[in-house]
Amino acid sequence: MTLSEKLETQGVGGAPDTSVTPLPCPALREQQGAQAAAGEPRQENREGCPGGQSALLMAGPQEGQQGAEAPEGGWGWVVMLAAMWCNGAVFGIQNSCGVLFVSMLREFGSQDDKQLVFKTAWVSSLSMGMIFFCSPLVSVFTDIFGCRIIAVVGAAVGFVGLLLSSFVSTIEPLYFTYGILFACGCSFAYQPSLVILGHYFKKRLGLVNGIVTAGSSLFTVSLPFLLRVLIDSVGLYNTLRVLCILMFVLFLAGFTYKPLISSASDKEGGKKGMLRFPPAKKIFSFSIFKVTGYRIWAFGIPAALFGYFVPYVHLVISFFLIGLMSMMIPLCNSLGSLIAVCLFMGLFDGCFICIMAPIAFELVGAQDVSQAIGFLLGLMSVPMIVGPPIAGILRDYLGTYDVAFYLAGVPPMIGGIILSFIPWVHEKKKAKEKEKAVDEETTKKMLENESTSASGTAEKPSKESESVI
Repeated sequence: MTLSEKLETQGVGGAPDTSVTPLPCPALREQQGAQAAAGEPRQENREGCPGGQSALLMAGPQEGQQGAEAPEGGWGWVVMLAAMWCNGAVFGIQNSCGVLFVSMLREFGSQDDKQLVFKTAWVSSLSMGMIFFCSPLVSVFTDIFGCRIIAVVGAAVGFVGLLLSSFVSTIEPLYFTYGILFACGCSFAYQPSLVILGHYFKKRLGLVNGIVTAGSSLFTVSLPFLLRVLIDSVGLYNTLRVLCILMFVLFLAGFTYKPLISSASDKEGGKKGMLRFPPAKKIFSFSIFKVTGYRIWAFGIPAALFGYFVPYVHLVISFFLIGLMSMMIPLCNSLGSLIAVCLFMGLFDGCFICIMAPIAFELVGAQDVSQAIGFLLGLMSVPMIVGPPIAGILRDYLGTYDVAFYLAGVPPMIGGIILSFIPWVHEKKKAKEKEKAVDEETTKKMLENESTSASGTAEKPSKESESVI
């Protein structure tokens, strides 16, 4: 036997190649077993097996890139300030609708139109509802195009909608310009601000979300006073044009959302050299509803919110106390007591809002968090739209809001009971995942031992042939 033949024999049946991890592919193992039984040289299949060697080696860096650790600061602080401005601009304007509502009644008022109050109320109600109703669609576009593009486009659409609202002469066009166009723009700008924070922060995500949501509080408290001064000075139309400045700054802030995780369009475009949409089955990630903890969370919060926006608009305890505060509103006989109740409601409400995004990251992970938040906000739009009209109907039939406030306290308590199951379900899931990881590690070691023993048996005939020669 020549030296080259010896090298070929040893290269095929010699010591195992420890630089390549054995593949857990059943088809490949069966093929190698058949080759060993027939005395044929073992061949490494790098293409015939889904997820084979080449696919595994190529997938490694990509998965590592997607799961890169959050920087926990740096440019993330700029992103946090931009997201804070987004929350303030969007919900500052939305929560100040009472001042705009009164001004609209004066501007479009007519003694002949007895339904003007009802028509005007639908402008702000439609606007708030559309912000959350569009969220599932926004989550899809965020996954495809990334947070930065969607946030910038959303701010631009909101700017156009608010600007067009300043040129209407009747209430009906506001349903489209303010209730739909402006609200949809706010929705497209708002949701990416929740998603992008999880890309830059992990350990400090709760703190950062608290700071960001504080932006809406600052704007909600201060903007009504500014709007009242502006309306008295320059009128409703010019006030809406001044508010366009907030949306323009939001447009600029969207450019700070530097992506750390590749979007679907980037991945598909990198493969084909052009922009391509992902397959339809990848657009809507309904697999997140397979997570039991997320199902409880996604349906428990909307259940709690059926009474949420009747008085205004720590997960379990906060909803219990929000319900109690709602029931106490009819008992307030003075302005001071009403302010005290509202302060407590705001405190417990902040506990719920600031941990909404961190809980989404914890339940489904960073890759699916966009659609997890999107579906949740979409479900939240139902009680936000339905709740206030139900309260209005009760007021018309009973002549008082007391019953509406008492009933509004019940859904948050029910939602709090539902949400109390999340910690138990989530811990149970984590225990199963840990057990599964141990089983996979054991299986991997067994496969390595089998590969080593198979290589040893194939090496013995080679040595025997050498001794014969």
